[in-house]
Parts: sequence; C-alpha cells; structure tokens
Amino acid sequence: MTQTDKPFANPLVVLREEFDDWAVLFNPDTAEAVGTNPVGVAVWKMMDGKKTLGEIVTAVKNQFDNAPESVFSEISSFVNKLTANGFVGTELERT
Repeated sequence: MTQTDKPFANPLVVLREEFDDWAVLFNPDTAEAVGTNPVGVAVWKMMDGKKTLGEIVTAVKNQFDNAPESVFSEISSFVNKLTANGFVGTELERT
C-alpha cells in the first residue's frame, strides 16, 4: 500500500463496535472476522475511496496522541491485511 492509494471499505463488511472502543469487522462473503483497536476503527471509518492512505495516516496522527513514528507502516500493514482478506479494496487510477 502506498501513500497515494485510496482504500475503500467493502460495503458488505459489518463493523460492530464494542463497549471498550474496540470493534469486530465481519465479512459475510467469507465468514471471516477481524478484531481491531480504536485506531483501526478510525482507519476503517475513513476508508471511503476518496482519501489517500497518506491522508488517513495524517488524520490518525492528529486524532490520537503519541502516535509512533511507525504509524504509516503499521496502518499500511493493517490495510494490506484487510485487503488480502477481502475487507478492503483500492481505488484504481484511470488512464
């Protein structure tokens, strides 16, 4: 995932937010589920196919105090994992 990729959440995936700000993402097509922390929930909600990964990372840095230097790498890894499992797609540039 590069900074200019525009990830979008699979509209079929269900986000179930729990009482402790964590959440579960459930993909009914594959019956897979992924647990995620509050940062992952924020990233999920920003993946609309319009924001670049870089813009999402910047928003996370602004929203969460003490974001580590590795925030881009960690978010990129998270989005790549979700993409590989059908939870996320990326907007393709038309030429």
